[in-house]
Amino acid sequence: MYSVGDSAEFTKVFSEEDVFLFAGITGDRNPVHTSKEFAAKTRFKERIAHGLLTAGTISAAIGMKLPGPGCLYLSQTLEFKAPVFLGDEITARVEIVEVISEKRLRIKTRCFNQDEVMVIDGEAVIVPPRRGEGDAVRKTNSSGERGTE
Repeated sequence: MYSVGDSAEFTKVFSEEDVFLFAGITGDRNPVHTSKEFAAKTRFKERIAHGLLTAGTISAAIGMKLPGPGCLYLSQTLEFKAPVFLGDEITARVEIVEVISEKRLRIKTRCFNQDEVMVIDGEAVIVPPRRGEGDAVRKTNSSGERGTE
């Protein structure tokens, strides 16, 4: 059903609203994300998106595309390689690198900005959906977001 090399993408542009909503939901109001004045004095010179907000695009690619609805995360590693600024378009690319068993997939997880700079590198282990569980719509297309097959 799944093969090494199977891949999918999910793309999203990160807005100021996304950052503030994430800060409110999680309680992470670090001023490097929320304060223009504070961020201007950092090495980034402007606000950056939360790393875990950015990593959420990986979850969207896995949960909605490959292997898709009904799958479960077992683990995820993340290495943050470059900052994500407000207005950046981030594409999460996921690719099956090992079919461990019928019930386990190892997936390479990477995020790139609009300039193809890798901003996150990682790996996930996923339980794919049982037959029949993954029949939900797998294409996301709403304001600021687009999924690709």
